[in-house]
Amino acid sequence: MLLFRAIVFCVVVTFLAYGVFSFSAVRAETIGDKIVERNQAIRELEKEIENYQNQIETVGKETRTLQNAIKSIDLEQKKFLAEIRVTESKTTAITLRIEELTQEIGGKELRIEGNREAIAQSLRSIDEAERETLVEMVLSHRAFSSFWEQLDALGRFQESVRLDLADTKEVKSLLESRRAETEKNRKALLALKVELSDQTQLLAQNKKAKNSLLTSTKNREVEYKRILDQKVALRNAFEQELLAFESELRFQIDPTSLPKTGSGVLKWPLDAVKITQHFGDTEFARSGAYNGRGHNGIDLRATTGTAIRASLSGTIKGAGNTDSVCPGASYGKWVLIEHSNGLSTLYSHLSLIKVVHGQSVGTGEVIGYSGETGYATGPHLHFTVYATQGVRVMQRKSAVCGGTYTMPIADLKAYLDPLKYL
Repeated sequence: MLLFRAIVFCVVVTFLAYGVFSFSAVRAETIGDKIVERNQAIRELEKEIENYQNQIETVGKETRTLQNAIKSIDLEQKKFLAEIRVTESKTTAITLRIEELTQEIGGKELRIEGNREAIAQSLRSIDEAERETLVEMVLSHRAFSSFWEQLDALGRFQESVRLDLADTKEVKSLLESRRAETEKNRKALLALKVELSDQTQLLAQNKKAKNSLLTSTKNREVEYKRILDQKVALRNAFEQELLAFESELRFQIDPTSLPKTGSGVLKWPLDAVKITQHFGDTEFARSGAYNGRGHNGIDLRATTGTAIRASLSGTIKGAGNTDSVCPGASYGKWVLIEHSNGLSTLYSHLSLIKVVHGQSVGTGEVIGYSGETGYATGPHLHFTVYATQGVRVMQRKSAVCGGTYTMPIADLKAYLDPLKYL
């Protein structure tokens, strides 16, 4: 009788555990449908973003006119809005997945608890049954058939305990996996919230840029052309002033302190790479740009708002904005990272900076977003590699700009071809 009651108890506990688990599974299925819907929306928005990206690149290749400049800004605004919707959809999908995992974890915890209670009761009942001597068990039954039935039930019950233990072990393993996935999703959710904040800032900057452009040009093409000419003249004068200063620098640079060329010690700072101008004596440089000294880095195609990543782990040696003193004349918003292998890297023309001086960053970490600040004929990333011994972040008074700017300044020998280290 004792054994029978134990069996009934375990069946009831197991039924309750599996019943609640099944109910959770139904709810999880509903959540799963919502996740599928979100993922479908994300795919559609990503196609829309790709279309805007292509249109922006097409406009960028056309003649620089006020109409094209406004068209490009409007396309960027649409792209930002679509990217914000993508981020919001991803946030929703991850939130739903966390809810789904939480329910699954709750069901598994209940299942483990049910198994634990059933096993405990089983062991108590088996212990009680095994305390009886064979003679006592025989005498307690009126018929041998009843006796053998109880022994058979006891055997089946022991097998059930073994299966419950195995099931508990398996469920615990799944539980640990789900908890790890939940934690991973929580971290991804935090990253998406930061990304959403960045995209919102970029959208606000885009709207401000359009208003500023319309105000400064009075929506007239002739004014736009005049402003472009002024920027070119200022940029050329600033470049000449900077070149004269850098040509006089005599920093000691030990070539043995640099990594071996071709070793690939640096990673590309963009997820998708397209070089639009190489290092040194490029065709653009020969056309009269850079006052004859050649291009001091490489230019990479990147529409405004593209994530810029640290090419290698290191320390932020400086971050600033030359536009605050020399609008449209130099790097605009820039970040300089010093690495431990004798190299330093510069990322310029950014729209948004995400790091501060002294901060440590890891390889691939987002340090900012591409843009068109400083002197740029279109949104892109200017990427420079220096021998660390030959570059300094300096404050220098500019006669051309009439103020004191802060930016990386280097001995001309310190400029290295990035492709030799990427």
